[in-house]
Amino acid sequence: MGRYRKILAAIDGSLSSMHALKESFKLAEYEKCWMTVVSVIPPYLGDLDSTSVGNVMASMRKPCEDALDEAKNLAAEAKVIMRTVCEEGEIHERIVDLADGENFDLIVMGRRGQNRIERALVGSSTARVIGYSHTDVLVVPNETTVGWKKILVATDGSRFSQAAVEKAIDFASSYGGELIIISVVDVPAEFYGEAPEAWDRLVEKAQDHLKKAKQQAESSGIACSTMVKEAETWQAIIDVAETGKADTIVIGSHGKTGLKRLLMGSVAEKVIGYAPCPVLVVKARN
Repeated sequence: MGRYRKILAAIDGSLSSMHALKESFKLAEYEKCWMTVVSVIPPYLGDLDSTSVGNVMASMRKPCEDALDEAKNLAAEAKVIMRTVCEEGEIHERIVDLADGENFDLIVMGRRGQNRIERALVGSSTARVIGYSHTDVLVVPNETTVGWKKILVATDGSRFSQAAVEKAIDFASSYGGELIIISVVDVPAEFYGEAPEAWDRLVEKAQDHLKKAKQQAESSGIACSTMVKEAETWQAIIDVAETGKADTIVIGSHGKTGLKRLLMGSVAEKVIGYAPCPVLVVKARN
């Protein structure tokens, strides 16, 4: 226990965000940590000189206030102690600023969308929160449950994936879970025909990454299985999560600068968009 001391759940009143909120209550109870719920009023872009601006602002505040009122009712039913915050501004900026300013350890958000296009896009606010935040982010698809009995973690040997492996081991250790550890060789199939020796070296390197991660897990008493997959990275992760019936996927994320922060990168975004279970994005600490 004790990986997360303070959890920030971001809601907008949608079914997906309220489902994620209820799942965050369970995590807060398990982790024995403090809970804050935030809803953000987007900036008003109309004519500030308009005589009706007061009414407009009141109507813009209502969804935020309604969402927070519902959150209070859900918290009362779950017997969870929390505080609520209503912010105003760009949604991702206010969530990230609050998380950074008050040293939250985890941000919890829902995942919208049911069709393939909606799932692939994830949502600009979620993508930007993950891209800009220094805080771990847990994305919970609707109708899924956060669990730690079977955890899938991907490693490529980088310090970012190493942070994910360490977090996955920590959760598995505390909750009696097991790990599925994968490393992906993600190159076009025709590459093998052109340079089979280079392909073999990539597979060997992936096996080395797995060996290191497995030794870490087993030294902590964690049961684990390992596998090298040859496919697009995001597709390999999703396929293994589905066939292995993973409770949660854990992936690493590195810090970015400038415009690159506006996008998480195709791998992370597609994993989150298509995942059949919650995804924990772990940020490597400098």
